[in-house]
Amino acid sequence: MKKRTVSIISAAILAFFSSLLGCPTLSAQKYMYDAEFTQVHTLKVSGRTKEMKGHILYDGKDQLSMIYSQPQGEFFIIDGPFVRMDLHGRQAELSADKLPQVKLQRATLLNCLSGNWEQAALDNNAVASVSEKGGLRTVSIVAEKVVARGGYKSVVLTYRLSDGILTRMVLEEITGIEDTYEIK
Repeated sequence: MKKRTVSIISAAILAFFSSLLGCPTLSAQKYMYDAEFTQVHTLKVSGRTKEMKGHILYDGKDQLSMIYSQPQGEFFIIDGPFVRMDLHGRQAELSADKLPQVKLQRATLLNCLSGNWEQAALDNNAVASVSEKGGLRTVSIVAEKVVARGGYKSVVLTYRLSDGILTRMVLEEITGIEDTYEIK
């Protein structure tokens, strides 16, 4: 308990002095997105793929919308604890408060977008490794033991070192579905 209190105080002091100097730390930054994206949805068992594209808006906390222009009319929205979607011919409105698998997937997606990949790894009972090359940070998260239905087997994230913004995300579900997102 004492060690955790010291690290929280240290983080708060670091964030305070960084903000005074005009150089926010990664943990103190609030990432917001208003960008175009592409997505390749792959069923690994059959090898079938579906290419999609659209617009992503993220407020840096718990509001995310992905509105697809291809295929027209599809969407994925996180609004606080609620997930609303019309994807692949299925419509749903789900509550993360009531469904553990929705809670896990929602948290993983928001944590990856906000740069909190450590928490995404912890939530998915996974180990993370980090490498940096050519102005990019690549984080690979691999589950040690998949315990939760709806969890991710692996997640690969690519962030720009210059500003910490996520540019590529590959999510592989335990069901063998893989989604690759490129944020432009």
